[in-house]
Amino acid sequence: MPLGPLWRHRNFLHLWGAQAVSAIGSRITRTALPIIAILAVGASPYELALLSSLEVVPAIAVGLFAGGWLDRTRKRPVLIAADLIRAAVVFTIPVIASLGSIGMVQLYLIAVSVGAASAVFRLADLAYLPRVIGREQLIDGNSKLATTESIAEIGGPGLAGVLIQALTAPIAMLLDAVSYLWSAAMLARIDVDERAPSDRSIRHSVVEDVRIGVRAGFGHPEIGPTLWASGIGSLSDGFFMALYMLYAMDTLGISVATIGVLIGLGGVGALAGAFVANALSTRLGLGRAMLATLALGKAAQLFIASAVLFPEQTVALFSLQQLLGDGFLVAYLILTTSFRQAVLHEDVMARANRMLQVMNGVLLPTGAAIAATLASAVSVPAAVWVGTIIGLFAVIPLFSPTVRRLHAMPLASNAR
Repeated sequence: MPLGPLWRHRNFLHLWGAQAVSAIGSRITRTALPIIAILAVGASPYELALLSSLEVVPAIAVGLFAGGWLDRTRKRPVLIAADLIRAAVVFTIPVIASLGSIGMVQLYLIAVSVGAASAVFRLADLAYLPRVIGREQLIDGNSKLATTESIAEIGGPGLAGVLIQALTAPIAMLLDAVSYLWSAAMLARIDVDERAPSDRSIRHSVVEDVRIGVRAGFGHPEIGPTLWASGIGSLSDGFFMALYMLYAMDTLGISVATIGVLIGLGGVGALAGAFVANALSTRLGLGRAMLATLALGKAAQLFIASAVLFPEQTVALFSLQQLLGDGFLVAYLILTTSFRQAVLHEDVMARANRMLQVMNGVLLPTGAAIAATLASAVSVPAAVWVGTIIGLFAVIPLFSPTVRRLHAMPLASNAR
């Protein structure tokens, strides 16, 4: 990992320690839930699409109602509470399994609960990081956190596969519950003076909070295009969220163990992306770096779509997508996230970021629903091709002159 002053930053180390363990645990649940649905319940494409969608749909409700509240409250207690809720919910899975009553309804409820708590956590976390490390270190901080996520992506799915095979999926998910408890304990050790937001006493209506979020995010001449690009990308991601496991396991005959290894390769690519994000921004300029990384990341999905045409090269093509696609998309995520955190005023950051969550909460399940419909009406490979082509259009908003002329990361802004 890149060295730097943040490794001597006590509060950042606690934040990093919270993320490092829970990132591995989360991979276990992410891998286990669809496997439980496929193997234990015999889920159909529609049920898998719904299960995947319910993990992100809560972002819509959270985005509408929690953004303004988060902008007017301290973030650390919210982060800790979200971790404790997720730990309790994930713990119910082995309990339900031990009673022999696990089914799609239970999996749906678990997905909704974890999704809602995770949506709150993400909003609070995005607004909290600048307070912990300062805006001048955001790219470095986000790169280090993304590096840890990448390492978890390398080892987490493989570990998940081994644990699922050795212990069964429900029992393996106990480790995820423990990881959330660890995260809560580490967050509790952070000592940051969170000032009361300047408009804490003001109680806006939901409509007014939405208006503020839209104006601060989509109304911003430079942030707005990145949000639209992410939205189109989310529509495409919905296809892969719903069909990746089905396409890999049923259409192409890839084993569960191999899928775990392939997803781990994505972590290797993501690790490289975390290392090079800052260098790409320096060499190309921030705007051009965002455009290039998104374009190359989405183009790499062509490897997955074309695997059905070259069955002998299936594993090689999936590997290329995981290495290149995940690498470039993680670099893009680091740059755009750091850019929003640097530009947005602290008092509106959660409301602006929640608009991205709302859009993702709508477009991800929309993409999943379209994918399931196409997969049932035509074929799974055809639906994967459609999702891939949609993803290629995500780069179009970034051709905006306001984005392309961005050179360096702004370090301070009071824009509201």
